[in-house]
Amino acid sequence: MTTFILTRHGETIWHAENRYAGRSDIPLTPKGEQQGAGLARWAAGAGLTGIWSSTLGRAAQTARGSAEATGLELHLDPRLVELDFGQGEGLTAAEMHRQFPDALAAFREDPVASHLPGGEDPVLAIQRYHQVLQAISEEDPDGRVLLVAHSTMIRLVLCSYLSLPLAAYRRVFPVLGNCSLTELRTGGDGAALLRYNAPALPAS
Repeated sequence: MTTFILTRHGETIWHAENRYAGRSDIPLTPKGEQQGAGLARWAAGAGLTGIWSSTLGRAAQTARGSAEATGLELHLDPRLVELDFGQGEGLTAAEMHRQFPDALAAFREDPVASHLPGGEDPVLAIQRYHQVLQAISEEDPDGRVLLVAHSTMIRLVLCSYLSLPLAAYRRVFPVLGNCSLTELRTGGDGAALLRYNAPALPAS
């Protein structure tokens, strides 16, 4: 069985205002860089066999320290990018409410059937993640792989692998901290969630 440690990239400059960051290449804050350094310290002793990341800069920069700390090659894959939020990209919830209140209300009711206007269909997005995770599992069937990605897609992955409705991702997994650890073990009998949103390092 392959064990995936899924982690959200470090904090970005849009974090404080809670702006929707999908495909926009938003840089990390100094705090985000520190979070990535903490992840690297964890990775150095985590027994990893592989490190994969989204190609977006905020994820790749977060992952790079872990690759350096472990001596493992960093694999960048465009299929691991965040969901495209369409017209919601770069906006806060309040700004979306002013611009398209009905669409936002529908999104909150069912974020899959009524994804944000012009945005990516989560059902199609999860297919690209399945392709990557399946390929990694076939290549490293007993591996322990760090995958640095994005909040919405990680929560969709969890719903998909745990046989939960995709539309429940915001309700069942409401919070995912930057550089937190979510451990998912996959195999022929399905998948098991071993931990969720755990800190990479103990609190100092």
